[in-house]
Amino acid sequence: MGTSRTDTGLAVGFVLLWSSGFIGATMGTALASSATLLAWRFAAVTALLGLWWLVFRRRRIPLRDLGVHALLGLLTQVGYLSGVVWSAELGVPAGTSALIAALQPIVAAALSGPLLGEHTSATQWLGLVLGLGGVALVVSGDLAGSAPALAYTLPLLAMLSLVAGTFAQRRLPSRLSLPESLLIQAALSAVVFLSVAGFTGETAPPMSGEFWFAIAWLVVLSTFGGYGFYWAVARRGSVRRVSTLLYLTPPTTMLAALLMFGEPVTVQGLAGLVVCFGAVLLALRSPREMSAPRATMEPCTETPCTTKPGPPTPCASTTSSAPPASWPPRDHARPRPRSLRTSLAAQRRASSRPRSRS
Repeated sequence: MGTSRTDTGLAVGFVLLWSSGFIGATMGTALASSATLLAWRFAAVTALLGLWWLVFRRRRIPLRDLGVHALLGLLTQVGYLSGVVWSAELGVPAGTSALIAALQPIVAAALSGPLLGEHTSATQWLGLVLGLGGVALVVSGDLAGSAPALAYTLPLLAMLSLVAGTFAQRRLPSRLSLPESLLIQAALSAVVFLSVAGFTGETAPPMSGEFWFAIAWLVVLSTFGGYGFYWAVARRGSVRRVSTLLYLTPPTTMLAALLMFGEPVTVQGLAGLVVCFGAVLLALRSPREMSAPRATMEPCTETPCTTKPGPPTPCASTTSSAPPASWPPRDHARPRPRSLRTSLAAQRRASSRPRSRS
């Protein structure tokens, strides 16, 4: 039960804190460009985690781990966030981006089999398809847009970048702690986004309390919380599991926007919330069809499976024939244990017997 409660807590925390990124982006981009917002967001994350590392860790990081997390930061932070934010600047509606991003669980499930050997059952496929329909209901009022056709490929590339980063994390395991992992990823992201902001002349932040509140929101809730919980769920579970939970972020964001900005919630949005919740429950189930049929465990009939006293140990072989009803045979019954004195006397008698000459 402890593991189940931990997984549930991580899942709830991930959905709530990942959804906070959309709220923080709405607050921040109303005051500054996306390049400025992303640059100062990751500069602040790098400064805080760097200070923590200097005070509490200060150890040599292996070159392999440095490369692995630099790659993960490039895919899951630079690639994902730049695609989502840039598409919004070009006029792609948030609902359209959310719907395209909702393809991630299906893409992840399709690739988990050949790449990681993670089986997806028919019930789980049904949940994934229903989840996509639920997201479509949530964002149905925000699907129109006048952005250039090429801009609609940016959310798709962002989604594929996040999927690639998640698979890379499973195929390239690292022994670094989660804060150290985030430090490397954030440092690379800060370098990239500060370079972009400097190239476009948008490095200087606005001197307003609202902007720095948005930065604090994104740093604490979205990066430390959202990405921290994302990697925690990915490390404990499967790629399909962490991707499926993303179905709950659009309806969660919808409710958060209602509370914080007063944005109205439609009937389709509420229906989509219910469908998404049911779809995630289906997709995260572990039905019997997911597990391979177990071999019948039978006692060994040829060689003993163990040297310990007791009944025969079951064998994993499926070719062993069933033992007869009178197993074990009486003439092969185990001798009773003898005392030490009896054993020594038997050895003396055996040594005193004359040996036969051949």
